[in-house]
Amino acid sequence: MKVYKELIRYESAPLSARHHDRATTEPISFFFSNMEELLSWKPTSQDMFNIAVTPLAKRFPPIGSQRPKTLVCHDMMGGYLEDRFIQGADTKDPYVFYHWQNIDIFVYFSHRMFTLPPVCWTNAAHKHGVPVLGTFITEWEDGAKVCESILAGEESTYKSVADQMVSLARFYRFDGWLINIENVLSPLAVSQVPLFLSYLTEKLHSQIPGGLVLWYDSVIHSGELKWQNELNDENRQFFSACDGIFTNYNWKEEHLQRMAAEPRRTDVYIGVDVFARGEVVGGKFETVKSLEMIRQYGFSAALFAPGWVYECFNREQFLENQHRFWSLLESHLYGHSLSVLPICSSFCLGRGMKRFSYGKAEDIGPWFNLSAQELQPILSEVATDDGASYVKCRICPQDAWHGGNSLLIEGALSAHTNGVSLKLFSLHVRAPEKLMLSIVYKLEDAPNVSVSLELSTQDAPFCAVESVAEIPEAPSQTHTLEPLSEPPLLLANPKQDKTSAWLKRYYEVQLSGCLLTSLSVHFSKTRQNEDDESFVCRIGEIRKENSPTHTANVIRTMFSIKNRSVGSDDMAPQSHHLNIMESVWD
Repeated sequence: MKVYKELIRYESAPLSARHHDRATTEPISFFFSNMEELLSWKPTSQDMFNIAVTPLAKRFPPIGSQRPKTLVCHDMMGGYLEDRFIQGADTKDPYVFYHWQNIDIFVYFSHRMFTLPPVCWTNAAHKHGVPVLGTFITEWEDGAKVCESILAGEESTYKSVADQMVSLARFYRFDGWLINIENVLSPLAVSQVPLFLSYLTEKLHSQIPGGLVLWYDSVIHSGELKWQNELNDENRQFFSACDGIFTNYNWKEEHLQRMAAEPRRTDVYIGVDVFARGEVVGGKFETVKSLEMIRQYGFSAALFAPGWVYECFNREQFLENQHRFWSLLESHLYGHSLSVLPICSSFCLGRGMKRFSYGKAEDIGPWFNLSAQELQPILSEVATDDGASYVKCRICPQDAWHGGNSLLIEGALSAHTNGVSLKLFSLHVRAPEKLMLSIVYKLEDAPNVSVSLELSTQDAPFCAVESVAEIPEAPSQTHTLEPLSEPPLLLANPKQDKTSAWLKRYYEVQLSGCLLTSLSVHFSKTRQNEDDESFVCRIGEIRKENSPTHTANVIRTMFSIKNRSVGSDDMAPQSHHLNIMESVWD
């Protein structure tokens, strides 16, 4: 009898110090400190963690539109903090950004030579349709030596650098580069900079649709390091070779006036240091002063280090200060509309004190992962009846349906109001023939307040709402659809807790020839009386998507649809209120 033995040995592969945190061995996002690291880079299996998984969403207007834009340049305490942990961190009160609908470009900045955006930032920004740029920076004497080595030699040298930069952006799926040369250049080296920029820009555009290369206002055409605080003949050759210029921060109104006739005004990003260092206009909570002046002349704006609200204040009040800062700028920011379905959000910021699933806390303790951030709503306030009726909203970490946050809406309905609406999402998308909507919400001690969805459309002459139905147990009595046998598997959760205080509603809407322009939540009284009604409502989730093909069995529910016409303009938006008249889904 023969006995065979097989010896199996398991040997752990050494972890790359670049790809893993030394203290925890967790996978991390990283940077390149020098030119040698860039030129020797080749992707390996350990790089896969750093590839963004969220494609750049479509939105309106696109980045190529000619309206003034807003760029955010994120510079915080050297960069690569908790955001470097690809799988998240157990961090209390971390910094997050969520006013994506108000900005056009996000730059991740640090003083490393090649700053690659941490993948969590790319995922969060792309979900909202915002392109993300890394940074190439050279500084001081060492930077000058690097620039001479790549720009004062053969053409093939700077092209090999540009090729690697494009390869990095394409592989890790970010969208371009901010170029910041903050050191003196020789006459030969500076003469090659426009060629380098032109080659990099052309190559990036060919490989990454919508890719961008921006130049920072530093070196001038003679090679001197001399910040101009404007676009002029000293730096125009660099601007002409790429997609735009990010000016230095010490500008005055006369700098803007001198550029007023520039045909590419929206490609000129006027730098605003939110920390207000040096002789600057505005900054801090007076940043609106600089933004107002920039918009007056039709330029784009580059807000540098808006994390000031996090670094310089009590971090437990960060969300309040963040909301205050961006609210002050709101009148000079240009919003964007989502241009693709489906839309789904539980309003999670990518941070929380607990992790919730279907309304239940499953994990207690602080956490942070920007890749888990979901679509963020428009954070606004609406008042009618001379302020007697109002709604205002904010993101709240105390309770959630999924993730770590919900949308908390506080409001009041006056005795004579017909209701008040709060726009959550701006849209610019052709509606499918059948549209499925759902909302998960929780009202706190407001028995006389009803919650409904409001869907606004444009192209009114060609838009017809043929039917709307909530998906229940019996046919609706108004605007009915064919009976549906069961709630759609696409939306319903078979394990949901029937005793939960969260209410769920599902709707199917039939549309014809409509452009969807907004999705709002509408609050009204269940019955009219002479009392004012105050309420608190948490929205746990909103979904909007193409209707599933197969649906069935239905419960009885009453609802109505209201068309609101505005004047006699054929193109005026119409608002369709999906009003729930009774009970919850069990």
